[in-house]
This record gives sequence, C-alpha cells and structure tokens, in this order.
Amino acid sequence: MGREEVFAAIRGAKTGAVEEGCVGAGTGTVAFGFKGGIGTSSRRVPAGHTVGVLVQTNFGGDLRIDGAPVGRELRAGPASADGSVIIVIATDAPVDARNLRRMAARSMLGLGRTGSAASNGSGDYAIAFSTSRGQPLLSNDAVSPLFLAVIEATEEAVYNSLFRATTTTAHGRTVEALPLDRTIEILRRHGVLAPGH
Repeated sequence: MGREEVFAAIRGAKTGAVEEGCVGAGTGTVAFGFKGGIGTSSRRVPAGHTVGVLVQTNFGGDLRIDGAPVGRELRAGPASADGSVIIVIATDAPVDARNLRRMAARSMLGLGRTGSAASNGSGDYAIAFSTSRGQPLLSNDAVSPLFLAVIEATEEAVYNSLFRATTTTAHGRTVEALPLDRTIEILRRHGVLAPGH
C-alpha cells in the first residue's frame, strides 16, 4: 500500500455499517482454511460505554463456534496455522494507555475461543484506542466489563468475517467460503442453535 491508496481510503471513509467479508484488506485472506476477511462486532457495557472491534482474519487453527468443533467436522484436521490476524479495538470509555494495552491483550482470549492456534508463524496483533477526551479516567476495577466486551466482540467479529465471506478465485487459486448450511447443521447437532433456528 502506498501514499495514493492511503489518501483514497481517507477520501472514501464514511459513516454507517462497516462492510464485512472479502473487502479491502480482507480480499486475499484465509481463516481456518476457509475464506477469511473483515469482521466487526461491538458491545455496550452496563456503564454505557461501547467497545467496537474490527478484525482482518488470516490465520489457521481448528474452528470452534461456541464450543462446537465446526472445523474438525468440516475437514480432516486443523488448517495451516500460519498467517496473521489484525484486531482494532475502539472505545468511547475514558481509559488510559495502560488499560488500552490491557484491552488489546484481552482480544487474544476472544481469538482463542474461535480455535486459533496462534502458532509461531502467526503474526497476530491488536491495537486499541479511545475516543474519550477530557473525562475522568476509569479505575482499574471499572475496566473489567470492558475486558469482557473485548473478548466477546473479538470472537463474534471473527465469526462475522467468515459468515460474510464468499468463495474467491484469484491467481489460479480458489478459497472456498465456510459452508453455512453444513455449519448450521453442526451447530444444531451440538446444541448451539435450537432446532428451527
């Protein structure tokens, strides 16, 4: 990416829903052996603050959804673990740099829930920032709900990146999207989804 691409991205920025799946930096990604991409999710904590997470999924492991062994049932074994996930965490909570670093670290717990292997070749990283200005900083004890929000939103954002991705062919290679019908069947069989949902 060069200077022109950066300025084009800034000029194209807009409010509203964030496009997910095979878009932008997520166009060429693979997660758990399926087409990865961009995913988002957010949580509002009881104090009224919001935590938003955006991920770019490009890593391996053994996909689990709410504990169900989806990856294992869809393929013979775990997908290659190399690659990288980029996690961006935004909050309107008044937290300092130290607690932002702690929030970023908690995102790896959400990633772990999805079955990520975080292997040696996986360059996973997370950054966090706050839009709050001029408000009294939250105490350490008051930050715990933000930690849980980061974990949950990271996990969901990874799933959203997979659910919104489509089968993609480029440079002679095809990466299949997660087969949603079979995934839903697995989730029902493991009691994650009630029958009829």
